[in-house]
Amino acid sequence: MWRRTTLLSSLMPSSKASLLHQMQAAYGLKIWGAFSTEVLKPAKGRIPPREKPPFITFVLGGPGSGKGTQCAKIVETFGFTHLSAGDLLRKEISSNSENGAMILNMIKEGKIVPSDMTVKLIQRAIESSENDKFLIDGFPRSEENRQTYERIVGEEPNVVLFFDCPEEEMVKRVLSRNQGRVDDNIDTMRKRLEVFTSLNLPVINYYSEKGKLYKIRAVGTEDEIFEQVHPIFAAFEVLK
Repeated sequence: MWRRTTLLSSLMPSSKASLLHQMQAAYGLKIWGAFSTEVLKPAKGRIPPREKPPFITFVLGGPGSGKGTQCAKIVETFGFTHLSAGDLLRKEISSNSENGAMILNMIKEGKIVPSDMTVKLIQRAIESSENDKFLIDGFPRSEENRQTYERIVGEEPNVVLFFDCPEEEMVKRVLSRNQGRVDDNIDTMRKRLEVFTSLNLPVINYYSEKGKLYKIRAVGTEDEIFEQVHPIFAAFEVLK
């Protein structure tokens, strides 16, 4: 069972995060019986016991909010391991495993990958790492994601970062990326933001009420935004 690290009383997170908008449908709104719950469990005896529980940070923010850039800075400055639920799913697909084939088929059929599967991939990545500090980027995307994570892992995250960026700024940033993605147009962007708002608002409010949410105003230069992020993790470093 993972223990939570006590938050510094002098660093109180924001109480209510003003609404951000992003997309990305939740990874699982339905459990699919075809998946074995045992497949993603690491073999017994192969992972040494941890000296201390992992420090988990959820990172939330809409498309174009800059959370990926800030995650890279946190990794460089504080030595976290950066995990993306989407990257883990793609990695599982490319591994040519049985579960990877199932995930690929579900995506091709337009089905949603079950939350259980995503959480087990995250759990396996954490347990197989020698690090004890993790950024889980873009997860949970919904209340169902959150509930599934806490049911399987048995603990809440230590910190939840929410990169709060105005909608117009996010739209401008994504459209300026010029990545050639078909969904990088203004109409699709606004739909993605609407989906993000409807799915993520309950998660944001939940962790705000728990006192775990740190709202970052994601406007300005990368360094200016990181100036808001740095003290949060610096405070936890002092606790070690």
